[in-house]
Amino acid sequence: MTERENLRSGRLYQAGERGLTAARDRAKELCFEFNSLRPSDRAGQAALLRQLLGRVGRNPCILAPFWCDYGENITVGDDFFANHGLVILDCAPVTFGNHVFLAPNCGFHTAGHPVDAERRNAGWEYARPITVGDDVWFGAGVQVLPGVTVGSDCVIGAGSVVTGDIPAHSVAAGNPCRVLRPITEADRETHFGPSDD
Repeated sequence: MTERENLRSGRLYQAGERGLTAARDRAKELCFEFNSLRPSDRAGQAALLRQLLGRVGRNPCILAPFWCDYGENITVGDDFFANHGLVILDCAPVTFGNHVFLAPNCGFHTAGHPVDAERRNAGWEYARPITVGDDVWFGAGVQVLPGVTVGSDCVIGAGSVVTGDIPAHSVAAGNPCRVLRPITEADRETHFGPSDD
């Protein structure tokens, strides 16, 4: 098997393999170009995102700087918004649904390394996909680790480290991130809703 096949199958792989290195170099060049555009060049930004990412829905907005490993493994749905400082290590697929909002300095990390130093120092790593549903808001500085699924209609509190799955319709926060409570109809009437006018 090739290292790319090992990567895609979830097995340990050598990230320094020539083909994987070339794919990362391509993505880094496109990220550099994206980050160098003027903030007002929305057409140029959208064109580069469509060239870099695997699939892009309607109305994508990512504020520079943005960095990723491959780009081709990233899918963003409609009305995706990411504030400054987004990092996506997309060795495995990273999939965002529609209407996902990311505050500044969020990270989505599919890559991991063996715990034992001998294999880690020999350059082995693994990757697990990350999946995010629709209508999810991540607060500032959230870090999502390999293999996590965040269900639709969730709010993840600022500074959280998401190490396990978060069920739909949840408010979750912490390190490690845990569900604090469900999102209910009462939330429509609080936190800057009708009763706060």
